[in-house]
Amino acid sequence: MRPPWSGRPTASLFGRLLTLIGITLVASQAIILTMVFVLPPPAPDFYRLSEVAQTFEGRAPTLTERRPLELKIVDKAPAPAMEGLMVPNMRAELARELGVAPERVVFAAPSRVKVSDRRVFRIIRDRMAREGGEREDHFLIAPFDVGVQRPDGRWNLVRPAPRIGLDAWQQRLVWWLLLSALALAPVAYIFARRLAEPFQLFADAAERLGRDPRGARLPVSLKGTAEINVAVSAFNEMQDRLRRYVEDRTAMVGAIAHDLRTPLTRLRFRIENVPEEVRAKMAGDLDQMEEMISAALTFVRDASGPAERTPLELSSLLESICDEMAETGADTQAALGDKVVIEGDPVALRRLFTNLLENAVKFGGRARARVYRDGASAYVEIEDDGPGIPPEDAERVFEPFYRREPSRSRQTGGIGLGLAVVRSVARGHGGDAVMINRSGGGLTARVQLPL
Repeated sequence: MRPPWSGRPTASLFGRLLTLIGITLVASQAIILTMVFVLPPPAPDFYRLSEVAQTFEGRAPTLTERRPLELKIVDKAPAPAMEGLMVPNMRAELARELGVAPERVVFAAPSRVKVSDRRVFRIIRDRMAREGGEREDHFLIAPFDVGVQRPDGRWNLVRPAPRIGLDAWQQRLVWWLLLSALALAPVAYIFARRLAEPFQLFADAAERLGRDPRGARLPVSLKGTAEINVAVSAFNEMQDRLRRYVEDRTAMVGAIAHDLRTPLTRLRFRIENVPEEVRAKMAGDLDQMEEMISAALTFVRDASGPAERTPLELSSLLESICDEMAETGADTQAALGDKVVIEGDPVALRRLFTNLLENAVKFGGRARARVYRDGASAYVEIEDDGPGIPPEDAERVFEPFYRREPSRSRQTGGIGLGLAVVRSVARGHGGDAVMINRSGGGLTARVQLPL
């Protein structure tokens, strides 16, 4: 299967990241320039002096696109005082309309916002001329506070009502930003996907390598970045070296086991001339060595052969093995559990479960198996009623040719490769096998297999 990034000349990862950053910067600058030249400048809320006077007199002016003015009574004069050449004229005009002395009128700018764009004043004056009859030159731009002292010494205060939500300019700005983000999202997604896909394929290849060094190699693409292609080549070389290493060691063990049969055959002929009482013991030792060699050759053959993975249902596999063993008199039973389907080697998994069930019957009297699913893994547990094992031997029992019972007789056990095969098959499928002592007595063999 061709990787999704194959098909055209490579580019460096640095170059792709630089391209992505450059596109982002150019797009953001283009959006900003478009907003500057296309959108009109924000016009702040403005109020004529006549509207302020109407508010002091209790007559609410008609305001269409601006915040309403509110009238309050406060104890102190508003501050800080507004400065400017037109402030004295506005104070005198407002005092005249209200019929008070100019000294009792105060214009304050609590948080003055500077307006640097002259187009704003032109927009305000054009709107004033459009909204109301006479053209009026005096107006106030929010925020502001206008205070008139009352006879009792307190102050009537007029100010624009607090703003709630976004004004029209801010809404247009937010819409522009949202639309530009939506426009750039597909570009960012494509770049991110193309940069991330090779790393996901690396993770999948590493997982396959952990299960089987003979797995498919990563194809060297022409579309991935230069750094990715170098890493792919290095990964494939590492996989080839690991495969050769495993094959060489496996072939060496197989050759040694095979060549040992020749001196064993010679020994069988030579013991014919020894006394009868010694010959029986020597023949038993030779039979045991022959059995160990045969088991080693079988183990090597199974480990070196190609594994064929097919979908199989674990509960059905366990039930069939338990039924076959029960027909020979073994006390085995598979509990009804989840229907769990995995991709596995049927022959190898059958041997794995058979070894565990035979051990449970041999050392624990009976075997009870169950299958369940937990997260992304399937678990098979086989319980017995035996004495269990010491905690320090929980890992050693999986070592090849290790037996807790020191004799090698066929009545007390095999030669110590059964659990080694169990763990080898489980890890070959990307899982593992462990032995757990139960608190109430007995042993549980737990096999974890990825779904």
